[in-house]
Amino acid sequence: QIFQPLHTLRAAEKELLPGYHPFEWQPALKAVSSSWDVGILDGLSGWMSSVEDVPADTIARRFRYDVALVSALKDLEEDLMEGLREHGLDDSSVTGFNVTIKESCDGMGDVSEKHGSGPMVPEKAVRFSFTIMSVSAQVEAEDGESSTAAPVVIFHEMKPNSELSCKPLCLMFVDESDHETLTAILGPVVAERNAMQESRLILSLGGLPRSFRFHFRGTGYDEKMVREMEGLEASGSTYICTLCDSTRAEASHNMVLHAITRSHQENLERYELWRTNPFAESADELRDRVKGVSAKPFMETQPTLDALHCDIGNATEFYKIFQDEIGEMHSRGPDSAPSREERRRWRAALDKQLRKKLKLKPVMRMNGNYARRLMTDEAVEVVCELVRSEERQQALRELMALYLQMKPVWRSTWPARECPDQLCRYSFNSQRFAELLSTTFKYRYDGKITNYLHKTLAHVPEIVERDGSIGAWASEGNESGNKLFRRFRKMNARQSK
Repeated sequence: QIFQPLHTLRAAEKELLPGYHPFEWQPALKAVSSSWDVGILDGLSGWMSSVEDVPADTIARRFRYDVALVSALKDLEEDLMEGLREHGLDDSSVTGFNVTIKESCDGMGDVSEKHGSGPMVPEKAVRFSFTIMSVSAQVEAEDGESSTAAPVVIFHEMKPNSELSCKPLCLMFVDESDHETLTAILGPVVAERNAMQESRLILSLGGLPRSFRFHFRGTGYDEKMVREMEGLEASGSTYICTLCDSTRAEASHNMVLHAITRSHQENLERYELWRTNPFAESADELRDRVKGVSAKPFMETQPTLDALHCDIGNATEFYKIFQDEIGEMHSRGPDSAPSREERRRWRAALDKQLRKKLKLKPVMRMNGNYARRLMTDEAVEVVCELVRSEERQQALRELMALYLQMKPVWRSTWPARECPDQLCRYSFNSQRFAELLSTTFKYRYDGKITNYLHKTLAHVPEIVERDGSIGAWASEGNESGNKLFRRFRKMNARQSK
């Protein structure tokens, strides 16, 4: 090895480096170079710079999408060959592979360097990453007809929410609310993704060239990001849902019966209506016609529900219900709103009780861990000690019991396997839950309901039926990756005291 001429060594080393694997696309990708030995790019590459352009200090770094996908597939090489062997497939009968990709994108709050001196610079970052969810082999039937044979799944990501399976594609120092900059940097990524959907990848795996087709599903976005990518109004809008056209008032009166109607294609059409206003309507009529689509949808996302933020959103809601129950809101008239002072007292009582009995420290913003601890039977028992009326205690217990029955359905990776009973009972449970909210807790849900609560009650069964899982497609892997990002920047998130 040592006596080989340098350039062969270089080639050998390149093969060992992540991301350097010769591959080609058929047909070649539109507007993407065909070279495959590409490392980390400046995130603004893909935009032509003119002579006058001042080179911006790099605010983004990324891999070229196809190079990153090839690298990820090469990492799975052994698993894929193993999968072929397990299903008794010989190389000659496999005509190609289909790869399903989950895309995630999430903003991170304060990531400025901590040096202790100098002003605090607000620095925000956005990470875009992907996970290979499954790979299936297209097998030729005996008579040479490939179209008739069903694809055989030879690889399934068992831990779709681990940061290990979640490959970063692009890191940007951008505020996720800065729509212009975000779309400018992700623009080339979207272009590459669209080009790859039209083409197939030829890559050698297990010593033979094979062809891969990619299917992208953008599901790892929280609601804020989905609304941004799909051109919808922000989450305080009367159009409460990113899956259906319901308004907040409708959703609070009819809590359970909704169908998923929104899609990327429809959002694009609605944006055109919004832009051209062909019927010369007033602003309000127009907005009602396009159901709150008022910006150009930028990237296709899958209409789904993000399990992690669903957890957090609903826990926040329960936390508020607990406060209201401590303050006996149900017995007040609609016109006597509690003062801020009273609310603060109820909250202090709740926090003190949770800290004393459950060792739950109050948090500034609800996070996943707090949400998981709060949504338990023991937490309800602890809160009930502060609620005087016996029947209100019962109502709270029933509400939590129903919620805990429903939760595994959108949390688990394989609901049909892991919690079949809860899955079967989901619609029934959600109906009972909605009934409780609209009667016993009417003071809180009259004409209003939170976005995630609406989705939890109305859309979960339909999504599970379509995708087989909600939890597996959630944004958790990307969120865990944020943690690593902070480690690498040697900067620790401010812990709550």
